[in-house]
Amino acid sequence: MKAILFDLDGTLIDSSEGITKSAQYALAHYGIEETDLKKLYFFIGPPLSVTFQTHYGFSEKKAYEAVQVYRERYNKIGIFECSLFPGVETCIRKLKESGYMIGMASSKPEESCKRILDHFGILDLFDDVVGATFDGRIDKKEEVLNEVMRRWSDIPKDEMCLIGDTMFDVEGANQVGIPCYAVSFGFGDVGKMLAAGAVDVCDDMKDLQSIIEKHCS
Repeated sequence: MKAILFDLDGTLIDSSEGITKSAQYALAHYGIEETDLKKLYFFIGPPLSVTFQTHYGFSEKKAYEAVQVYRERYNKIGIFECSLFPGVETCIRKLKESGYMIGMASSKPEESCKRILDHFGILDLFDDVVGATFDGRIDKKEEVLNEVMRRWSDIPKDEMCLIGDTMFDVEGANQVGIPCYAVSFGFGDVGKMLAAGAVDVCDDMKDLQSIIEKHCS
């Protein structure tokens, strides 16, 4: 294994407050009131446009508009309503010291990912940050991973893996042909992730390197 890709929301950061409050803000714009933020956790992980269409029956056009409303709050306030999970910085520094390339593959807009990583002082630990585009051209995890493959074309797929916390990560990795490792402290269902093909589960970031190397030896 040469390159390790990380999802962001639910994998490196607990972004639940910023995402759910911004989703609440967008829904209120359309007259949909939700006071229990935990009921909006399904906004964490998948592309926002998909969530508005799937859970609220928005048309593609209306979902696109709803995402813009969401970003009115998120880009100003919600983006920093988050925290690093314990052990993240130490884990990534050790992986870098061990010679791994470190990348990000997130369905969050690429610029937002960079702002968050910079906010926590770990942007310089990443060899590249790949995320969604604001115009929707790159949105789903498979599309993000394909962009990683384009930028890192000199690295064979069998030397890459993805670390994520939801089915969207596992399915995206499956679609491009790379292994996915699940973290248990995010927002996804670990059992479903394993059933869908996740290689193993990491319960603590300090154990991530040993778990990966166990399957690559």
